[in-house]
Amino acid sequence: MESEEAVLALAALSQTTRLEAFRTLVRHEPDGLAAGDLARLLEVPQNTLSAHLSVLSRSRLVSSERQSRSIIYRANLGAFRDVAVFLLRDCCGGRPEVCDPVVQTLQSCCAPKRKERSRA
Repeated sequence: MESEEAVLALAALSQTTRLEAFRTLVRHEPDGLAAGDLARLLEVPQNTLSAHLSVLSRSRLVSSERQSRSIIYRANLGAFRDVAVFLLRDCCGGRPEVCDPVVQTLQSCCAPKRKERSRA
């Protein structure tokens, strides 16, 4: 990833509505959300949200797909991963223990949920 791409993605997330839109789309992966549903969840007018989604799309953090009369938006987790890796790649300067707390936090928040065993 180039610096320009990272700056574009970070700039896209630097506005409250866009950040909340992205976070909401992440919670609805992999199915995504229709633009109208996302607007209702965020309590934002659809035309305003459309402008925000356009910024997120240009930054590659969000993708869209037409399904019948709706446009379904999805978080592009691969692009987000690229930004996170770009930010952290050189953070430790060859000393992994410096970045270890960040990595551990990411692993704990994203760990797969265990299935509960049913008692028979």
